[in-house]
Amino acid sequence: MSREEALDFTAGKLKALAAQHGPETVAFFKHGIGAYYVEHALKAFGTPNVAAPSFARCRGPRDVGFNLTFGTDPGSPETTDISHTRCLVLVGSHLGENMHNSQVQEFADALRNGATVIVVDPRFSTAASKAKYWLPIRPGTDTALLLAWTNVIVREGLYDREFVGTYGLGFDQFAAAIAGNTPQWAAEQTGLDAALIETTAREIARHRPVSLIHPGLRSTWYGNDAQRGRALALLNALMGNWGRQGGFYLPHYIGIDEYPGMPSYPKSARGKADNPVVDGRKRWPFVSQAVTTGLREATITGEPYPVKAWVVDATNLLQAMPGRARTLEAIDRLDLLVVIDTVPSEIAGYADVVLPEAVYLERFDTLNDDCLRLSFLALRQPVVEPPHEQKAGWWIGRELGKRLGVEAFFPWKDMEDCLRTRITNAGFNWDELRAKGILTGPPQPIYVDDGAALEFGTPSGKVEFYSAQLADKGFDPVPRYEPPDPAPAGMLRLITGRAPMHTFSRTQGNAYLHGLMPTNEVWIHPAQAAKFKLRDGQRVRLRNQDGVVSDPAPLRATERIHPECVYMVHGFGLTNPEWKTGYRHGASTAQLTTRVKIDPLMGGTSIHTNCVALEAA
Repeated sequence: MSREEALDFTAGKLKALAAQHGPETVAFFKHGIGAYYVEHALKAFGTPNVAAPSFARCRGPRDVGFNLTFGTDPGSPETTDISHTRCLVLVGSHLGENMHNSQVQEFADALRNGATVIVVDPRFSTAASKAKYWLPIRPGTDTALLLAWTNVIVREGLYDREFVGTYGLGFDQFAAAIAGNTPQWAAEQTGLDAALIETTAREIARHRPVSLIHPGLRSTWYGNDAQRGRALALLNALMGNWGRQGGFYLPHYIGIDEYPGMPSYPKSARGKADNPVVDGRKRWPFVSQAVTTGLREATITGEPYPVKAWVVDATNLLQAMPGRARTLEAIDRLDLLVVIDTVPSEIAGYADVVLPEAVYLERFDTLNDDCLRLSFLALRQPVVEPPHEQKAGWWIGRELGKRLGVEAFFPWKDMEDCLRTRITNAGFNWDELRAKGILTGPPQPIYVDDGAALEFGTPSGKVEFYSAQLADKGFDPVPRYEPPDPAPAGMLRLITGRAPMHTFSRTQGNAYLHGLMPTNEVWIHPAQAAKFKLRDGQRVRLRNQDGVVSDPAPLRATERIHPECVYMVHGFGLTNPEWKTGYRHGASTAQLTTRVKIDPLMGGTSIHTNCVALEAA
């Protein structure tokens, strides 16, 4: 089948399904700005069902926690002024192994400047090796530590009284709610020494407001993570670091209008399928984006209406969503699965149609004008021609849109024409942007000391220490610690992370990066390795509580990990044989994630609620 025939087939199937079930029957799953114009075509076609796994599987809980507290989320990249902080606290944040490259550089700046680093992690990570304090916490007890820190800081009056008095709301109720969360109480939950909890709380407060508790990424751990994100946000609020150098800076961006004369998207009377009304309210009342697992459930159940087609762009849903068996069940219910990608991902092996996409060095993408310290416009433009059948995402979106009858949403000749018109209409020079790749706006104040004004987008316009929004919906208005479920006898909790040379599972086919890290390792404490009668370097399989067994991976017996857990890098153990370099290398954490807890506030899906035993391969 040629590329044109594949597009004709796809559009014909989508129109036939829409005629029977409505355009909402199409769900679009995406990752990255390359998907922008395919999303544009499908929204113009009439579907509101657009979701990215990164919300419910990564940043969503911390975004919701910060929104409930400050009325805004910390952004991506985060608006953290790491370079200038005097105290950096990382709670499960693996700087140096994860996060944005710019933040790793800022981390190096902070270390060079003599900042105190406090790392909370069951594993002695790269960041922990740079820390003054490493707190090897019992997995799943982070909220207990955060509440104990706030208890010490409030009880001893170490918080920023001026900031709290001027901008805070409900502080007395908050203080009363955390009064019982003492270091002694937290020590029993976390396994940490109470004196260490007190010492680090005072260390954090000593540097305020130039003290920063990083909001983190990949924050869906145990199913109650939005409240943990809120506890983390409240600790930052006690530091008074919002809009302060060394805390959270206030970002700026250049707003660029869309192409002139663009029609409005049609409105769906049925709304989105991912978050239906249950007992008179939305299932997840604080969702700010669509939830991928919600769309998966609608596909399986047909409620609130049937979802019959998936278009998947640059995301491997078999790795990016928990519960692989549930994802495969949903795929079996589909009438059409279309995958757009640059690699032969696992989900591409189940597709009816695969549309090969050009990589970022071969294509134009939509403009990037994100919110950072300095307003900017960045242009991604091709430097080489794409080989074979690959086409840029904008081309796929436009050609699909034409076949779907929404060509009015693509009035431009090509992507260069579209971008040039938008840039010129906004008063910028297209040739200059093409030559430089980036244009910056004039400097604007990003700190209160520079003249920036503090405004908070909460209903009260204040920093909400006590959340009436949560109370009105029947949730805890102040975060409350919920202990994790205990591991079954003879099993350890599985925790996961990322590696600096790999991007999720997407780079497993890159021979150079694969050479740097061809497989993941299973980290385990030597005492636990002895119990399983295993030795360092031995190839092992992991068997989870539901009997699912992984492919083999080498064992790493090390005292750098808490005895109650094992650790593996995510993204290995791929099952599509077309992905020759990464095929069956290492163990898949996604395969072992069969039990998932759902965050009741926003639908986040837990990644650390499964337990494993180990056996020789």
